[in-house]
Amino acid sequence: MIKHIDFHIEALEAMKQYPSNLYYIGNTKHLYIRKVSIVGGRKPNQYARHFTHTLVSKLSYAGLCIVSGGAIGVDAIAHKAAGANNTIMVAATGLDKRYPAINKNIIQSIEQEGLVLSQFSQNTPSYKYNFVLRNELIVALGEVLIVTYAQKNSGTLRSVEYAQKMGKKIYVLPHRLGESEGTNALLEQGKAEAIYDIESFVQKLVPSLSIQEEKNPFLCFCATNPTYEEAVKKYPSEVFEAELRGEILIQAGRVSLV
Repeated sequence: MIKHIDFHIEALEAMKQYPSNLYYIGNTKHLYIRKVSIVGGRKPNQYARHFTHTLVSKLSYAGLCIVSGGAIGVDAIAHKAAGANNTIMVAATGLDKRYPAINKNIIQSIEQEGLVLSQFSQNTPSYKYNFVLRNELIVALGEVLIVTYAQKNSGTLRSVEYAQKMGKKIYVLPHRLGESEGTNALLEQGKAEAIYDIESFVQKLVPSLSIQEEKNPFLCFCATNPTYEEAVKKYPSEVFEAELRGEILIQAGRVSLV
């Protein structure tokens, strides 16, 4: 059921203009959790896919809610890695549409367990400029902006412009020459900081993570997206039990948090 937000969201004061209308499906409690915004291209390479999933899994486990745009590529990976119950999707259409259609199952899960937001009323289609407006909202909601993959002149880089105007820190994954040239350019220009070590980065954002690690070292280990062989070798009995409880997912030879 589509509802209208009738309360003030302080984080959105960073936008050029506070949204005149904001619609939602899901649970607005996610607006009161610490959040990070994650964006990226629609066709990330395998390196970016893997480390986006690993990074988001650890951020989510550390208690940070993930904000992204529901698009194919980096957005979809981020939503999946965070888990539907710990993510906010910002739509570029009216909420009566699940766009893009290829991600309709992901979007439906977020509607049921997380939160989907939109500035656009019902029946609003996917106009090109709506994505620009959507990106500003994504950036405003997060404490920092993380761009895991972007080519030159990518629409993703518009989010970087918003983050700069809002005075938010921008982080990127380091890539090889000739790959993700948009994020490499941000590093070269000093507009972003590189994430060279995921655990250290998460620890910087959430200093209390070490307490969680002491409570459940196995789940923290799984948040690093280890291979199945590594997990079984280190935690033979826990792997089987956690899979039965639905706490972890084993896919393509790797273990991740659900």
